[in-house]
Amino acid sequence: MNQVLKEAQLPAGVTLQLVQGDLTEERVDAIVNAANAHLQHGAGVAGAIVRRGGSKIQAESDAWVRAHGPVPHAQSAYTGAGELPCRYVIHAVGPIWGEGGEDKKLHVAVYGALELADQLNLASVAFPAISTGIFGFPKARAARIILETIRSYFSRQAESKVRLVRIVLIDSVTLSAFSAVWDTLWSDKVS
Repeated sequence: MNQVLKEAQLPAGVTLQLVQGDLTEERVDAIVNAANAHLQHGAGVAGAIVRRGGSKIQAESDAWVRAHGPVPHAQSAYTGAGELPCRYVIHAVGPIWGEGGEDKKLHVAVYGALELADQLNLASVAFPAISTGIFGFPKARAARIILETIRSYFSRQAESKVRLVRIVLIDSVTLSAFSAVWDTLWSDKVS
């Protein structure tokens, strides 16, 4: 069962939570997939999403790429959620560490996923630690960019319909990195 470890209030009445658990168990409007540009979901978070949600997610992803081409960092794609307990999967393409411009690419990937959540009129969305797995982005650096981008988005988007954003992390190393950065940004804790 997923457990809320930390919570903060963002501008416009948005709640941000740091959660220990499995992203594929999130009962939110959409979960964000840490995707590659061709939406081939074989490993990491993407692989877990397809294993739990079913092959329909990969089929819809393939159709998306055929219709629109590779997904850029700044503009997420979306599919249905198959057997997952959410409505949509938002596919955000984070950078591969070492390709250049990684910080900016991660920022626009997170920002673009939130913009798409608003375009879909969603109230809740859950993120993984985009790019920190097989893409090799340093965890603490990614944590700072992801958390600051979420805070920045809602300070600029007062009309957002999103009310709840969850960062859902399954492994203790990533959770520790995000928790440490969180504590430099907010001091609210859930006990």
